[in-house]
Amino acid sequence: MSANIAEMEKRRDAAKLGGGEKRIAAQHAKGKLTARERLDVLLDEGSFEEMDLYVEHDCVDFGMQDQKIPGDGVVTGSGTINGRLVYVFSQDFTVFGGSLSARHAQKICKIMDAALKVGAPVIGLNDSGGARIQEGVASLGGYADVFQKNVLASGVVPQLSLIMGPCAGGAVYSPAMTDFIFMVKDSSYMFVTGPDVVKTVTNEVVTQEELGGAITHSSKTSVSDLALENDIEALLAARDFFDFLPLSNRDEVPERPSADAWDRLEPTLDTIIPPSANQPYDMHEVIRKTVDEGEFFELQPQHGGNILIGFGRIEGRTIGIVANQPMVLAGVLDINSSRKAARFVRFCDAFNIPIVTFVDVPGFLPGTDQEHNGIIKHGAKLLFAYAEATVPKITVITRKAYGGAYDVMSSKHLRGDLNYAWPTAEIAVMGAKGAVEIIFRGQDADGIAAKTKEYEDRFANPFVAASRGYIDEVIYPHSTRRRIALGLRKLRNKELENPWKKHDNIPL
Repeated sequence: MSANIAEMEKRRDAAKLGGGEKRIAAQHAKGKLTARERLDVLLDEGSFEEMDLYVEHDCVDFGMQDQKIPGDGVVTGSGTINGRLVYVFSQDFTVFGGSLSARHAQKICKIMDAALKVGAPVIGLNDSGGARIQEGVASLGGYADVFQKNVLASGVVPQLSLIMGPCAGGAVYSPAMTDFIFMVKDSSYMFVTGPDVVKTVTNEVVTQEELGGAITHSSKTSVSDLALENDIEALLAARDFFDFLPLSNRDEVPERPSADAWDRLEPTLDTIIPPSANQPYDMHEVIRKTVDEGEFFELQPQHGGNILIGFGRIEGRTIGIVANQPMVLAGVLDINSSRKAARFVRFCDAFNIPIVTFVDVPGFLPGTDQEHNGIIKHGAKLLFAYAEATVPKITVITRKAYGGAYDVMSSKHLRGDLNYAWPTAEIAVMGAKGAVEIIFRGQDADGIAAKTKEYEDRFANPFVAASRGYIDEVIYPHSTRRRIALGLRKLRNKELENPWKKHDNIPL
């Protein structure tokens, strides 16, 4: 028995050493943690249970039969984050550059199957040079197997990808199909083809960071939801973020104790709307003064800034928040903001997370650039997402709700459950000046001014919509938190089903 135990310990030590001390030191020299160190930070202390520690590749080409390291470049298993179950895989760059082999892929697929079976999220820590070239098509097949698992898990369990090193070629498509992606500045990158190929094909000279770094993907492309400063910050952010997520589509949203009174009034909201309709204000302030303890976990803060998305809590329970941001482009809807919010709404709907929408939108952004790049299709994505969603939906119109954008932003017509407006809300086809210039075309300046005043008195308020039942109540701004809390209580047992279908055909 003692000999067997000694052999087991020897194999375990070999597996845990990965590619060896020299490669571990090289990883540290780049400011990066090893695969196992990352799991130590991400998971509760002592909770990690590893699977497939002894798995090795079975490639015999190019001398690979003499290069076998237990674990084969990825650490897989399960653990807990603040006591809640999660399945994880962490690619080990010290072993064959974290490259994916058939066995490596098999290990990832195995933990994804386990997560689906029990209903628990999957977090992947990506740090890989791509497919293992020595295995040829077998490694490509391994990627396809992982892709298939990503698709089957989508909408069933939350999937989070942390890009903590290289992620190139076909490897990018697994994270791309997960729900959220966090990247690390200066040490992680994602691209389908690297700078050398780009230069050969297009003659463009570009760095890895410019082509697919964390800043590029969190500001320009929206591929990444957050760009964090280093490994530690990314892993701690993932822990905080995990606390907002239900374990699966069969679970309720998580709940945690809150000392913030559900009926807390916030008098400062009564004066937050500026006297001039053209003056901006920060919608972050409205959100933080409404949610528990002012905690708002914002996603994609550097992309599509004219709309805000993220998670907060009311009475300790997770809510998804979508809000127009008057500080950026006056809160107008455009291609980027529509796509950004639509995907978030669909995630919330898939995982039974109530959606609270704050509206201050003057319409859709005009211009040939928007029209030629498909604002019609992209704007329809957000409309489609809200209309399809069956979770509790509460809407608060704070100021402008003009034109088709009024409809799109979770209006009563898209099965909004509770639609509130502040007394400062203006719900109309367009602003008074533009409307009057169309209706009374040809009148002199004095006539236009008089008609504009008449139009404002008639329509620049929420009461016309309220008189038709499109607004359930005009509320005091200071009571917004209380109203939302009461509404969420009432809607907790909401039942609403869409007609049977294999799946919908959202305008991708």
